Amino acid sequence: MENRKHFKNTFFDKWFLNNRFSVILFNLLLFFLIIWVFNKISFVLNPAWLFFSAILPPLLLAGIQFYIMNPIVDWLEKRCKVPRVLTIAVLFVLVIVALIWIINTIIPIVQGQVNSLIKNWPHIWNDAVNTTQNALSDPRLHGVRGNIDKWINNTQKTLFRSGQDTINATIGNISSAVSIITMIMMTLLTAPFILFFMLKDGHQLRPYLTKFAPQRWQESFSQLLYDINFAIASYIRGQITVAFWVGVMFAIGYSIVGLPYGYALAILAGVLNLIPYFGTFIAFIPVLVIAIMTSVPMLIKVLIVFAIEQTIESRLISPLIMGNKLEMHPITTILLLIGASSVWGLWGVVFGIPIYACLKIIISRVYNYYRKVSDVFDDTDDTATRDLILNKDISNKTNK
Repeated sequence: MENRKHFKNTFFDKWFLNNRFSVILFNLLLFFLIIWVFNKISFVLNPAWLFFSAILPPLLLAGIQFYIMNPIVDWLEKRCKVPRVLTIAVLFVLVIVALIWIINTIIPIVQGQVNSLIKNWPHIWNDAVNTTQNALSDPRLHGVRGNIDKWINNTQKTLFRSGQDTINATIGNISSAVSIITMIMMTLLTAPFILFFMLKDGHQLRPYLTKFAPQRWQESFSQLLYDINFAIASYIRGQITVAFWVGVMFAIGYSIVGLPYGYALAILAGVLNLIPYFGTFIAFIPVLVIAIMTSVPMLIKVLIVFAIEQTIESRLISPLIMGNKLEMHPITTILLLIGASSVWGLWGVVFGIPIYACLKIIISRVYNYYRKVSDVFDDTDDTATRDLILNKDISNKTNK
């Protein structure tokens, strides 16, 4: 009877309590059950989501500026004993002076090039299509010409349809233009105040949040908050710094080779470089079209500029600034960008990687803690353990 009872307990422990597969299935069931429950009570969460979406833009703008300016504030406070409020005030004045200089100097040049590029882009595209078709009129390319013509026609239809949809959506949403402008103005007006208090009191947030955790978990919880903050800060500072230098390098290169609309295309490359792996190549498409329409030597010069920029960025700037702080494989990054863009669009492309990095830190810490306290991940051999215990019992009896 005792053997049978011991067998039943061992069987239950082995296949239900201490079985990894069963525990994983149970956790997945709970996960999808929680999603189902939240879906059923979505009407209760809608007001909370509206509130969150209203405060999100100024928080994001202030948060990005916080991660850029906070290292300067911390360094001056620790090394030079400068009060935080004084450093923040000086930084605000410098930002205002820089904005005034940009508005008076750079924006008029870029605005003129952007307006000219938008005005002449249909003619540039048509000339590019005609040049390509004339080049393909060679009898030796007769087998390839049909496919390329089909691709050009599909591209033209897609661009036309996208432009038409954008115009229709803009016309249809004119009624909400006032609310959008109001949101932008409120964001620009409230973000500096939020930024000021984040810079002033942001270093006290982690100790404040740590107090809400149980006493035995406070140290681990504080380390978790530090790791999440470090990952977000590294990503934001790294991406913005790399994007800035990419724009500067392209602006210098395009001005040297004399590419039309060079400054506008350089700024476009810097902005799109915020999208890892894909941004620079997307921004290089209009550069190729304009270079082809200018001349063949211009195309060669642009390709040389692109090769030099990619070499400097990949060998010097990105390793020096970014390194591998997020510890993400390139394949993981590419797949994450594709999936996040298909689900959340542009927001998924911009925020998919930092959200993934935070979730990775949280899940890995929870997993390590569960592995430490649970018997499910006990890798010791039960048979060897029982034999060791049996040998000790025999040894004790022999000694007695």
